[in-house]
Amino acid sequence: MSLFLPKLSCKKDIDEVIKGVAEKVVVLRFGRDEDSVCLQLDEILSKTAHDLSNMASIYIVDVDKAPIYTRYFDISYIPSTVFFFNGQHMKVDYGSPDHTKFVGSFKTKQDFMDLIEVIYRGAMRGKMIVQSPIDPQNIPKYDLLYHGI
Repeated sequence: MSLFLPKLSCKKDIDEVIKGVAEKVVVLRFGRDEDSVCLQLDEILSKTAHDLSNMASIYIVDVDKAPIYTRYFDISYIPSTVFFFNGQHMKVDYGSPDHTKFVGSFKTKQDFMDLIEVIYRGAMRGKMIVQSPIDPQNIPKYDLLYHGI
């Protein structure tokens, strides 16, 4: 399904999107096209892209082609989804220790759409961190991995 979503293949492309998209949430899905969970997430992203086009721009990033961002966001599990608004990294409190990214696939299209709406409305009010509207039971659980400790 990621055929329908634009792909960013290098740091320069990612930087341009983050800095260049104004007044919309930039959604970056980090993962691999051949991963089954990434494909599941891509289906949700592609089905909601049109409905969210006024609030969000959605992009696919291959973790192997963007190692700088993969390290920067400590992407240990894929898929991981990161959000920006007007060049600023948006953080979301999912009730987990990591507010920088959503790890795993969303359970439903509605969960993703609700999250984008909350991020968009919070960002428009100047907030840099918002509370997740997703039911905690629908948020994948994982353990943080700290490299080099």
